[in-house]
Amino acid sequence: MGRASALLSARVAAFVVLAVALGAYYGIHESLWRGSLWEDVAFLAFVLIPAVFALVYLALPFWRSPPLQLLGVGVACAVLAVVLAAAEAQTLADFAKLAATTALAWVFLHYFESVSWVVLVALIVPWVDAYSVWRGPTHHIIKHRKNVFLNLSFSFPVPGSDNTANLGLPDLLFFALFLGAAARFGLRVGWTWVGLTAGLGATIALATWSEEGLPALPLLALGFLLPNADLLWRAVRKPRAA
Repeated sequence: MGRASALLSARVAAFVVLAVALGAYYGIHESLWRGSLWEDVAFLAFVLIPAVFALVYLALPFWRSPPLQLLGVGVACAVLAVVLAAAEAQTLADFAKLAATTALAWVFLHYFESVSWVVLVALIVPWVDAYSVWRGPTHHIIKHRKNVFLNLSFSFPVPGSDNTANLGLPDLLFFALFLGAAARFGLRVGWTWVGLTAGLGATIALATWSEEGLPALPLLALGFLLPNADLLWRAVRKPRAA
């Protein structure tokens, strides 16, 4: 019990230190160094994106909280995000969105009876996301309602510039869902986090290379499936054998 409490305290301390560091970066990023395009992409993929989603990793033990508590936190953070956005406190609003989507993802996680449900979601949602980005509502919003997209996304600012890379709120939600599923069903949590952040970084790089918006969920789903492929295969086959 004492060891578990110490580990949780260490996570909380690390979360606070990382949150302060991210707050400092978001506050002064425009006055930092100005790199080339691909230097900026590398910084986002290997530093900023992992740092932001390390907050989700550090908060992971809270997925076990009762669903009603998580729902309350999610709704409260969503309302806070709207208020902060209206007050033009965009950075704080973004992190409120991250907290809201994470809490709501973990609410859904409580109702997944087996890991096979998560596998099914990971196989289906990339196709839905791809259609939405290339032909569906997300495509329309990005092309014609950019302000709406900015309000429904999380910004990763580029150093030395006011430019940002953006991920939609569903990407944040599924990141937390897949990472929480790895913890709940005894998968490789650390490698899952690495796979998920690598998938997002690769999506940013491919979007920059292709010069158009790309769906993040296909590589995000692979980031969950690949590190756990053998464990997932055995888990899916076990009920069939029984």
